Amino acid sequence: MRIARFSIDGNVAFGAVEGDRPDELVLDIIKGIPFADFELSGTKVPLSKVRLLPPVLPNKVVAFGRNYAEHARELGNEVPDAPFAFFKPSTSVIGSGDPIQHPSFTSDLHHEAELAVVIGRMCREVPRERVKDVILGYTCANDVTARDVQKREKQWARAKGFDSSCPLGPWVETDVDPADLTIQCTVNGQQRQLGRTSEMIHSVEDLIVNISEAMTLLPGDVILTGTPAGVGPLNVGDEVAVTIEGIGTLTNKVIKRG
Repeated sequence: MRIARFSIDGNVAFGAVEGDRPDELVLDIIKGIPFADFELSGTKVPLSKVRLLPPVLPNKVVAFGRNYAEHARELGNEVPDAPFAFFKPSTSVIGSGDPIQHPSFTSDLHHEAELAVVIGRMCREVPRERVKDVILGYTCANDVTARDVQKREKQWARAKGFDSSCPLGPWVETDVDPADLTIQCTVNGQQRQLGRTSEMIHSVEDLIVNISEAMTLLPGDVILTGTPAGVGPLNVGDEVAVTIEGIGTLTNKVIKRG
């Protein structure tokens, strides 16, 4: 099931996305929220008539860096022996179609296409064999990064945590195996990144076991799993798209922060 979060006539709701052709997609409005038992209402609205929102509003976004060997090497970094985590604040999250606001404090903004895991239930110290039980589904993410700031400041709070630096969407896919999916990024239609999730050093199971050893994960929390090689610059006016096999395409345009 594809679960989208959207607004229509000033109201916010979740809906199940139905259909295959982009111009014929409809939303069957969900009674309740997707983090508990829910029913489909049978009330359907065309996707073209609503505004897609970030598919979840996470309490926290836990991101893992250098989880693809070629990406680590392209930036001159060593491949870490253990998962390497950092945080992006909830205020960094935007949805598909929302603008990425280019901050004034960077002159080297980069895209990073990533598979995002959406947590479906409160959990802590999750054993490997239970990881699938705590996952609601998967979505596309773009870990937008001020690369010059990241290098200069060494820690990554400003470089990766500024407003609009975490596009998510377009929806959550609950029925996909994340082990070997194509992940790609285009900028203005030109391919920049192309990889497979099977190239991850640490699997989805590894990452959730690792972070849940340290902290409680809440429904709607998001885990970013790292980016393949090919990261590169984004400029004002660019349109960046992240596409993941079996999930969909997340598209955002870069604008100057007003």
